[in-house]
Amino acid sequence: MTMRGIILRLAVFGLLAVFILLPFAQTVALSFTLTLPREGHEVGAFTWLNYAEVFKRPELRAAVVNSLTYVTLNVALCLIAGLPAAYAFARYRFVGDRHVLFALLAFRLTPPVVLSLPIFFLFAQVGLVNSPVGIALVHCAFNLPIAIWILESFISAVPREYDETCFIDGHSLPDFFFRRLIPAIAPGIGVTVFFCFIFSWVEVVLARILTVTAGKPITMAINALYGFRTDIGLVMALTVVSLIPGVAMIWFVRNYIARGFVIRT
Repeated sequence: MTMRGIILRLAVFGLLAVFILLPFAQTVALSFTLTLPREGHEVGAFTWLNYAEVFKRPELRAAVVNSLTYVTLNVALCLIAGLPAAYAFARYRFVGDRHVLFALLAFRLTPPVVLSLPIFFLFAQVGLVNSPVGIALVHCAFNLPIAIWILESFISAVPREYDETCFIDGHSLPDFFFRRLIPAIAPGIGVTVFFCFIFSWVEVVLARILTVTAGKPITMAINALYGFRTDIGLVMALTVVSLIPGVAMIWFVRNYIARGFVIRT
């Protein structure tokens, strides 16, 4: 590659980095800025009060806990239900198996707002409105097709002879599943956790409909902060706090995600 090409590539990547990171840098800067007058502090001054306010307000603390609760439940349910289903699609053949998998993916393409009203009436009947469990269940319903699709492709990449060898060695199906198969498809599980987490953490429509008076997640807590006199510094502080679990999750599964995408390509 010529020097001109290297310079052009660096310039393009530099502009892209500025385009992506500039809003984030502004968000972090505003989170440490006092944007509404307070006794003993000047507007525009550097302050930690915004973050202190996030953890001092009970409703904001509860929103963080609610989000972590339903996202964790959603990911766990998707893996518990998705792994056996993906194994069945990958290893067994039955009439309409590909059609069933396609139907699941088609359901995932349905806009959540279309099903929001029926879901609200159904969950209201069983007492799951205003509860993180209700949000986790409905998010699982939308995430499960993607989880099955991803895990099925990774399980299919494992030769059938691997299963047969393990069974000949005396492994039962549950023992093979937990001790042999899951470690073999760990990158696929990392990719699945990544996508399930991201969808559930940033989803707003279903979370808003299912949390009328209580159980509100962090996305709705941020939305509730906007009003006639919006404390932009507080909004940005809560936004930064909302980014921390996502960044932490990506950091912990980064190796699995990288290996997963490399394996599938």
